[in-house]
Amino acid sequence: MHVAVSKARRMNKTGVEVEYRSVLLRTSFREGGKVKHETLANLSALPDSAVDTLRASLAGKTMVDADAALHIMRSLPHGHIEAVYAMARGLGFESMLGPACREREIVMALLAAQICAPSSKLATLSFFADTTLGHDLGVVNTDELYRAMDWLLARQPIIEKALTRAYLRPEVNPDKLALFDLSSSWVTGTHNPLAAFGYSRDRKRGVQQIEYGMLATQAGVPIAVRVFPGNTADPTAFIKIAADIQALSGVEDMVMVGDRGMITSARITALKDTTLGWVSVLRNTAIQELAQDQGPLQMSLFDQQNLAEISHPDYPGERLIACYNPALAAMRKHKRAELLDVTEERLKTIQKAVTAGRLKNAGKTGVRVGKTLGKNNMAKHFTLTITDTSLSWVRNPESIAKEAELDGIYVIRTNVSDTTMEPNEAVRVYKSLANVEKIFHCLKSQDLQIRPIYHHTETRTRAHVFLCMLAGHLTWHLRKALAPLTYTDEDRPVPVEPVAAVTRSAAAARKASTQQLADGTLAYTYQALLRHLATRTRNTMTMAGTNGTFELLATPTQTQHQALTLIHDHAATYRK
Repeated sequence: MHVAVSKARRMNKTGVEVEYRSVLLRTSFREGGKVKHETLANLSALPDSAVDTLRASLAGKTMVDADAALHIMRSLPHGHIEAVYAMARGLGFESMLGPACREREIVMALLAAQICAPSSKLATLSFFADTTLGHDLGVVNTDELYRAMDWLLARQPIIEKALTRAYLRPEVNPDKLALFDLSSSWVTGTHNPLAAFGYSRDRKRGVQQIEYGMLATQAGVPIAVRVFPGNTADPTAFIKIAADIQALSGVEDMVMVGDRGMITSARITALKDTTLGWVSVLRNTAIQELAQDQGPLQMSLFDQQNLAEISHPDYPGERLIACYNPALAAMRKHKRAELLDVTEERLKTIQKAVTAGRLKNAGKTGVRVGKTLGKNNMAKHFTLTITDTSLSWVRNPESIAKEAELDGIYVIRTNVSDTTMEPNEAVRVYKSLANVEKIFHCLKSQDLQIRPIYHHTETRTRAHVFLCMLAGHLTWHLRKALAPLTYTDEDRPVPVEPVAAVTRSAAAARKASTQQLADGTLAYTYQALLRHLATRTRNTMTMAGTNGTFELLATPTQTQHQALTLIHDHAATYRK
């Protein structure tokens, strides 16, 4: 027995061709070797939904009332997890971690958790249970989690080598550039052997910390990380990573880019024994020496242009590219004026205490004044007179004028020849170091929350930082892929003059002001988009009268569908 639908076109009485549709309930049988049909009923008057129900019933399907019989046992957030896994698998990231095993499954889940809901490792176990990760992984205990971290740390050299070859090989990195910078994060507890007091880049005083150096591409994709004790000096970290970079990449004439505290004169001397090129910038004291006694650095260099290449006997075999940024000069002038005013207000407070007799000793007054002047490095700009009963000061116009002469000036220092890197390109290369700062911001912000460090052993601390670096790698790709749906500037204009500040494109400014995309749909921040993706759930369903369950994934919204499409397209581009 079956439902047959037939259509016919005939001329009606008015001469108009009309299509006639008939729905018949028929039974088929064989008679004398021929198939014959018998019509049991004409169903043409029934609505299409009733016809579909009858057809499904005849096909052996059990039809039930969805409102009465279909129940959702549980809904688990899934869309944000799906996005992370789609990017990882599209990039070949999962297979790069290692062969398929339980440890790799848990590491992938840790990466997804670090990207979607960063927290401590123990809190991550709760995140597993409240998302589809827990359903897919099964029960994960703390011992398994830490074994997976140990497994990941053991594979760090292999993974970093694969990333370095993928992103720094000459075919994809023709300029042979790599960026390196150092940062720090504070540590909880007192038993971590890497924890030590040092210069805190988090401005977190009175707590121990660790330091870590990040190696990245010119675009800011993190590809390697090294962890150091919290009291390690920047140059020490640089020499360590410089030695590793050649072994990782297999490229001998790599160019490293670091800031003025990273590539110091002492480190440059050590680098002369290697084939590594480098790009850095001079410290302010060195710039002042170049400008003294009619030296090569004079403001007249910038009458017609904002950069000029100079030379000096103290820098043999090196190139010095002096740059002048008027916007930076105006900012420094304004900031100095504010700091001078703030410092004087603080001095007036101390002066009142001396006049009122609350400070009666010149030595104590001097200590308090020294702390005040040292807060913003203003001591050189004031001449003070301190006695047991008085405090007075005047500004030092010569010191202020001398500092103001160099406002907006910085000097790029490199050993890369001008045939390999022109002056304009050298400036752009150094300014690309800001991309590493974006990595650290990503690691320390709500994106990944690398800090504080809760682990108490050296191996787990190194594994945690490496895990966060890998999560930062995936986050870079996710942000890049999802840029059309977020406020990210997709087409930031490159200024003609490399010294000039980079401005936002008109499209990005329009998104920011209207909070809408070009098609009128809502624009998201990256974190808000992840939260929206998480609203796509995977539901455990059951039916009345049955004991079984089945999984049903919610239909994606237009934005969720577009996000997955963008991720797949981005991954396909980078795998080529």
